[in-house]
Formats: sequence, structure tokens, C-alpha cells
Amino acid sequence: MKDAKFATKSIWAGEKDALAFGATQVPVVHSVSFGYDDMDEWYEVAIGNKEGHIYGRNTNPTVGAFEEKVRILEGAEAATSFSTGMAAISNTLGTLLHPGDRIVSIKDTYGGTNKIFTEFLPKQQIDVVLCDTGDHEAIEREVAKGCKVLYLESPTNPTVKITDIKRMAQAGKAVGATVVVDNTFATPVNQNPIELGVDLVIHSATKFLGGHADALGGVLCGSKDLVEQVYHYREINGATLDPMAAYLLLRGMKTLQLRIEKQNQNAQEIAEFLKQFDLVEGVNYPGLPEHPGHGIAKEQMKGFGGMLSFSVKGGVDTVRHLLPKLKYANRAANLGSVETVVGPARTTSHVECTPAERAAMGIPEGLIRYSAGIEDIEDLKQDLAQAFKSLPAAVLQG
Repeated sequence: MKDAKFATKSIWAGEKDALAFGATQVPVVHSVSFGYDDMDEWYEVAIGNKEGHIYGRNTNPTVGAFEEKVRILEGAEAATSFSTGMAAISNTLGTLLHPGDRIVSIKDTYGGTNKIFTEFLPKQQIDVVLCDTGDHEAIEREVAKGCKVLYLESPTNPTVKITDIKRMAQAGKAVGATVVVDNTFATPVNQNPIELGVDLVIHSATKFLGGHADALGGVLCGSKDLVEQVYHYREINGATLDPMAAYLLLRGMKTLQLRIEKQNQNAQEIAEFLKQFDLVEGVNYPGLPEHPGHGIAKEQMKGFGGMLSFSVKGGVDTVRHLLPKLKYANRAANLGSVETVVGPARTTSHVECTPAERAAMGIPEGLIRYSAGIEDIEDLKQDLAQAFKSLPAAVLQG
């Protein structure tokens, strides 16, 4: 498996030890408890001296197979899973940070993450510093003052900005900080933060990893010592991944490379296609040469991802008329699915934030997040074209 290519690993990795009864697919083990006749063996498993399972809140065979697959795809020493992506983020930060600690991050993180930074961590007497995304010098200055954690997201949600991960990881390591990257938008197909010097990588597995919008989940991978610390926090606090969700995520990941390659292609073409419309004020996609982070993205990414966003003249009024006219897009608060998914940041990624908070993060009310699916690209283009063409005259005239 070590020498296998990515597509092969996405199908085979992590599954062999979880198979049973000659099955070729990982079984869904719903049992909450796991019994032992030998009391000494039970004890050895319970304290972690021997492989095995004792209770579903701690570990589960199906869940373990999912964790192992992600671990291998990210090239990490260890991995642990969670009930949702936000559980992965909150449990990781809850493990690493204590009153009096300092964390440095960027302003353009996912809305739920931003709420942790602005609302919850300050209540715990944790100093939070949020820098302008892309201002690497400012981030380095703040990190140099000392911090316990450097938390990054690249590409960002929903503005799709790029951070130089290798450069920031070096800055974090220089002061002994734990460097964490949310890799949800990129996926391990397009980007491997651990290879760039990062300690921990987080995914909302609900999105591109699962790819079918039918299972919630989160996963963390990285160094064995750090992952074990976060696992202990999670097993006590109880944000456990459900075995059925783990199975669905495993099944989805078998086609991960196929899906991401197509989504990369579709997103690139859609980003270029959108520039022709007068109502489009700007398109955010790192695959565009004019994107501020294009050069860095070319260095650290194998592909530019399936996510883009664009802002429209007329703001919310234009969004209100445009999105319902799309035939091949779900208007929903999700991303990374085989179906194209669209929605404004005000009802998706940053629904928890006020308009003033979104504006402070550089997110206009007319920003539309577009998660390219795997549909035929000509159908997606024609769908966008007819949607813009059928807008009321008042909207078209601004």
C-alpha cells in the first residue's frame, strides 16, 4: 500500500483489517459494546495495551477503517474522527488551548470557526489574534510575539483565498506553536499540508471526502502524540462518529480522486465562464491567473479545487432572483457533493454572523458560493447562462 498511487489508496487503504466473513466491503458494526471472556485481556484492551474495542463512544471497527483511510491519504502518523467537522475543530482547539494561551489565525475562516474565535475562546481567557488573510508579514509578526496555536484555512471558505502554508508553518514552528490547517476545500487529492510542515490537518468529512451529502463527519490527522491527545478529549466529551456515517464516508472516498479531478475541471471552467456576465463583479478561484493567491496555489496545490465564489451587482436582490432559476444546482448549506450546490454566504458558511461581521471579513451580501459538481460542464454553463438571461429587467439594469 505504501507504494500505491492515490486512486488505489482511496479504494483499498484502511479496509483489510476491518473485513469479516469474507466480505469485500467494510461492515457496519452497530454494536455499542464489545465483550471479553478473559478479564485480563479486557483490561489490556481497555487501557490501550492491546488492539481491540470496548465501547462505541471510544472506538469502533467501521469508524477505525475510515480513520485509517484518511490517515494514509494524508500521509499522517495517526487520525481520529468526530461526529461533524465543527466537532473536529472545536475538540482540537479545546485540547490544545487553555486560559492564558494565545492563538493566531486569519479573518477568512469558516463562519463556525470564526464564531469560536470571536465568541467562545475569549470567554475562556484565550487571546485570539485574527490577521488579514494573505498578509503573510502581518501573520508572521503576530506569530513571532508567541502563540500556542497557529490555525489556518486554505483555500478559505467562502472567499477562496490562499495562504502560503509552508511559510506559515515555518513561522509557527519557530515559536513552538502547533500549526493546524483546515484542508476541507482542497482535500488530500489537491493538497497535503503535512508535507508542507503542518502538525495537524482537519477535514469536514461531510463535504468532499464523503461527496454525496448523506453523512455528517469530521476527521483530524497528524502526529501521533497530538492526535492521541485530541482523541482523549473527544472520547470523554463524546463527539463520536456514528458507524453508519463512517461506512457512507468510506464508500464515498472510493471515488474521491475521480470526483475531485472532475470538480477541479468544472470549477475552473465555471470560474472563467462567469467573467463574461456584466452582473458579476468578481470571481474568486485560485485557478484564475489574476487571483492574488494563484502563484502560491500553483506551488502548494496539485489542483485548484471544486469551490469558487462570485459576487454580483445588486447584492441580495440579485441573489434572490438568480439562484432559484438554476436548474442544475441545489440551493443548500453544503458543498463538495457530486451535485452542484450554490448559496450565499449569508445563509451558508457565515449564517451565524451579522451583516456587519460579514462585511468586516470582506464578505459582501451578494457573494455566492458555488460548489461545482460532476455534471457535464456544458449543462452547467448553459444553466448559468439561462439563469442570468432570465433575470427581470430591473435586476439586469442594476
